[in-house]
Amino acid sequence: MKAPQQQQGQAPARFWALIPCAGVGARAITAGSAAPELPKQYQPVAGSPMVMHTLTAFAGVPRVHHSLVVIAAGDSFWQQLPAADHYGTEACGGSTRAETVGNGLKALLDRGAQPQDWVLVHDAARCLVTSGQINALIDACEHDAVGGLLAHQLPDTLKMATMGVDGVRVAATVDRSDKWLAQTPQMFRIAVLMDALAKAGAAGVAVTDEASAMEAAGLQPKLVAGGAQNFKVTYPDDFALAAAVLLQRQAVVQARH
Repeated sequence: MKAPQQQQGQAPARFWALIPCAGVGARAITAGSAAPELPKQYQPVAGSPMVMHTLTAFAGVPRVHHSLVVIAAGDSFWQQLPAADHYGTEACGGSTRAETVGNGLKALLDRGAQPQDWVLVHDAARCLVTSGQINALIDACEHDAVGGLLAHQLPDTLKMATMGVDGVRVAATVDRSDKWLAQTPQMFRIAVLMDALAKAGAAGVAVTDEASAMEAAGLQPKLVAGGAQNFKVTYPDDFALAAAVLLQRQAVVQARH
């Protein structure tokens, strides 16, 4: 598959960030997070709401033209956050991730994005992503025909499980050599991703991330090495680990100055 050719007189494709921020993070909340009344993405981590660390990483990539945060209708938390007014926001979150992302893509077009522009969709709860990783994804995918995603090659032995009368037991060891953990950002052309999401929805295909919608459309997204620290904060222990990493990064920056 060849990369789409830029038409004569057509402006170069721009890069947009889309941050789905409409979930409630039930696994973190019910397990006893720092402030149970707050959705996960607004929980404080290393002194700031989690989503703000995420947005700071994108702000450090000048070629990202604009970052759009998609929140749920009736969200009463976003506007209370420091610096919330500095970011574009649309209260068009849906009942599923795919619906939220699809609505966000339409909002980007309303804000001046072009169908051939790139969108980088990123989980608000992956607050350890770095500007360097975002730049690496753009470098690897901006001339690719499909686009791609950050991912981490599975480092641990992988087991298949079975449920027995006395609990969960190992059924088999699975070859891990070709297994990767999908991360975000996931970077695709706006129009192509919109079409893939719409077709997957119409066909009843379960879409767990943007890459799975592209795969359902017969495309093969590119895997770009991310890193173990770009994990999705989900469980209570994840908050402590994320905070430790962020505080260590802050200490390094302070030491340099």
